[in-house]
This record gives sequence, C-alpha cells and structure tokens, in this order.
Amino acid sequence: MWFRTRGRYWLGMALLTAFVGMSLGAALCLGSEMYSPQQVWSLLQRREVASDSAGVIVWQLRLPRASMAALVGMLLSVTGVLLQGLLRNDLADPYTIGVSSGAALGAAAAVLAGWEAHWHGFGVPASAFVCAMGATALVLAVARRNGLIRISVFLLAGIVVSSFMWSGVTLMLTLAGADLSRVLFWLMGSFADAEWTRVRLLLPFVLLGLAGLRTMAYGLNAFALGEESAAHLGFDVERLKRRAIVLAALCTAAAVSVSGIIGFVGLVVPHLARRLFGADHRQLCWSAAVIGAALMVWADTLARTVARPAEIPVGVITALIGAPFFVALLRRERLT
Repeated sequence: MWFRTRGRYWLGMALLTAFVGMSLGAALCLGSEMYSPQQVWSLLQRREVASDSAGVIVWQLRLPRASMAALVGMLLSVTGVLLQGLLRNDLADPYTIGVSSGAALGAAAAVLAGWEAHWHGFGVPASAFVCAMGATALVLAVARRNGLIRISVFLLAGIVVSSFMWSGVTLMLTLAGADLSRVLFWLMGSFADAEWTRVRLLLPFVLLGLAGLRTMAYGLNAFALGEESAAHLGFDVERLKRRAIVLAALCTAAAVSVSGIIGFVGLVVPHLARRLFGADHRQLCWSAAVIGAALMVWADTLARTVARPAEIPVGVITALIGAPFFVALLRRERLT
C-alpha cells in the first residue's frame, strides 16, 4: 500500500484526479482526426458548440463519449468493490449477480424487435435495464429463504440464472440474421452511441453508487470479519446484504444498458485500489471510482485510435489489459 497514511491518501487522490483530467484531455485530442491540446482548449472555451467540424467532433462526439466512459468506469469499479466486500470473494465482479446476462438478453430482444428508435432512441438501453433488474430479482428470489439471503446460494443462483439468460441470447443470435453484427457489437461493449442525454441519465446512478457505498463502508469493513462478527458488532447483516445487492444491480444495469458488456474493469480495479490505498471501504469507494474512470477513458481512446478509422469494441481492449494484469496479480499474491 503506497498511500496508507491520511496525508498520503489525499495526495494519491489528488494525483489520480489530475490523471483523470489529463486522460479526458487526451481523449479529446486523439481519434481519427488529431487535434493539439491548444486547439481543444480553444474549442472548449467557446460558450456554444462551434459550427465547424472540429467543434462538432469535440463537443458532440468526443466529450460526451469520454464523459460516458468515465461514468461507466466509475459505476463498474464501485460495484466491484461493493460485491467483493459483500461476498468476501476476490473474484466477484459486477456480472456475478446475473445482471449482464439479463441486460444482454433484453438488448438482443430489443434489437431483433426493431426497438432501437423507440422511446427517443432509448429502446435498447431501456430493455436492457429492465431485463437486468428482472434477472437480479430472480436471483434474489432463488437465494432467499425464510427472509434470509445466503451468500453461497446467492452466488450459485447468479451462475444458474446467468447460464439460463445466456442460452436465450445464444438462441437470439442464431435467429438474428442481418441483425447479428449489431447485436454482437453491443455485446462486446461500445460507447459509439454516447450523447449528452445518456451522460445525464448515468450521473444520478454514479452519485447513488458512491453515496451508497460510502454509507455502507463501515458495515462492509465489519463484514470482512464474517457475518457473525458483523452482527455482533451491531450491524443488521440481512439489511446490509439487501441494500448492497440492490445497489450493485442498479449501478451495473445502468452501466451495461448504455455501453454493453465490458469485462475486467469491476474485477481488476478494486484489487488495484486496495493495493494502493488499503482495504478500508471508506477510502476504496473514492479511489476505485477514480481509477476506474481513468482506465475506461483510456480503454475507449485506444478502441477509437488503434485501428482508426475502424473502431474496436471497448470490451476487447479491457480484456486485453485486464486479463494479463489479473494473472500477474494472482501470481504475485501466491508468491507473497
């Protein structure tokens, strides 16, 4: 842990916040059309969107896209911290609870049904969000007995529901025909449909996720000692489980509904944040969010620029970054 003391923690957060700002600036400069930092700064200083192509690209395409990438990275990272703390499982991530499979099924159904233009262009995200929350409700219904949620059963229920939902997605892919490429591109993750309306819709979920995780930080710290120990310390364990699961489902559903399925962010970022700042959830909720924002902005920037003018799904980039990092992390943990 590099930033263990309070002073070093705030120094680390200041450095990370500055890095996020630099990442957003780089995302505005890089792309199929390259702009210098001076050009971008000049465009950002204008009160209104410029009519020239550079202004439109920066204000209407890159800035909302980078902002949405940052918010999705924050949502997935915060949810990863929440679930790893609740389940006491270092391999838990935002997709453990069946949310991604439900969202994938809803999005695939919406594309095949031709709902992309419905509800002011929110047909696919709305369908993905509703089905994601439905999948979580099903997992909770299976895992609950006599009003209690058993964590081991909850994990197994998530796996079973995910498998069932993915079989439905596979069936839809088989029947997709000409729509196959659109469904697959959504499943691999992308911010190509970013717009300011979606950014504004995501922002309340980010604030809810951060505030919710911060209020549950003491309970999650106690939960690390076990359910019985947390109960002896005065925490309502079942209430904590319900709140954490619902909050994780809401945040993950919001992220997946607008970006598709982007793996490894919610799995890797909490480990990186714990290594840098320690395991206290009061600090993890902020540090993981900032690290996740920076990682997702750079992943999307690479997705836009590596094979320009073609675009690589951002989920491919996060997998290429996250898988080797996580393998190295596992090897290091085993050797220490």
